[in-house]
Amino acid sequence: MPHTPTPMPRIADVAELAGVSVSTASKALNDTGQLREDTRTRVKEAASSLGFVPGRSGRGQADTRTYTVGLLTTDSFGRFTIPLLRGVEDALAAGRMAIILCDTRDDVLRERHYLQSLQDRRVDGLIITGRTTDPRPSIGLAIPTVYALSPSVDPTDHSVVVDESAGAAMAAEHLQAMGSRRIVHVTGPERHHSASARALAVQDVLGQSLITPPLFGHWSEEWGRHAVDMLLASHPDADAFVCGSDQIARGVTDRLREQGVDVPGQVRVTGFDNWDVMAMASRPPLTTVDMGLTELGRLAGSTLLDLVEGEADPPRRQELPPRLEVRGSSL
Repeated sequence: MPHTPTPMPRIADVAELAGVSVSTASKALNDTGQLREDTRTRVKEAASSLGFVPGRSGRGQADTRTYTVGLLTTDSFGRFTIPLLRGVEDALAAGRMAIILCDTRDDVLRERHYLQSLQDRRVDGLIITGRTTDPRPSIGLAIPTVYALSPSVDPTDHSVVVDESAGAAMAAEHLQAMGSRRIVHVTGPERHHSASARALAVQDVLGQSLITPPLFGHWSEEWGRHAVDMLLASHPDADAFVCGSDQIARGVTDRLREQGVDVPGQVRVTGFDNWDVMAMASRPPLTTVDMGLTELGRLAGSTLLDLVEGEADPPRRQELPPRLEVRGSSL
């Protein structure tokens, strides 16, 4: 019979044997963070007994830093990654660190390849991001890691995210303050965290002013246009649309204009994301929620620096408040 090779031990196996979290095991093996000495010893003994080596090149406490960081993303178009990357670069410049950008294209095998390659290059840390705010699996490696925008499902990992609920609430409150009382919420697929979280916030704020249940669909202009056709047929007295994305809002404003409805004179519209390509090209320009992705990148970068240098133990989850950019579509 062919010989089946024994699977290589993972950092998660070391953490389980030592009775600690993956994050704690990573710190113990890299001699970072503020840990009890007996915890470090227990983790290292567990790693030794399992034959665990962090990366094929191995990393020991005597190794020197490479001053490089890997940034893995699933956002092939760069819509979210580019502004976030600017902030990461701002923060890491203080530590004289360079960034290696890797696009996994939502391919698990490609991600594994990049992770192994980055380990072999002995990067000092990793930032993991993507094009959605859906929680993602932890990579479980003994390398300082920060998850940005797309948080880790492991609460012991370090994640920096945007308070999307607060942003959606801002948009809804703004429409009410402007006098709208018959409001519709049009958003993306209900299975997406962004759509469901924003919808719940809108419902909490608007209450009876929300004249239909949230309309879940697609993150597209086409869906925005279709939603207008449905709503005007059944609720011709609707006076505002709070949209889950700028793409949807752009489709809504275009279709309202085609139907002879004045925006914002008869119907006000808000978006979400502050994507210039959509928000500023819309007629009129969109009032929208800005998630502050560059600032999120700065926070991710500074958090990673703290982990790499071991001088502080940042919170496991950090949440940034968004802001509302008020423009012509709601005034």
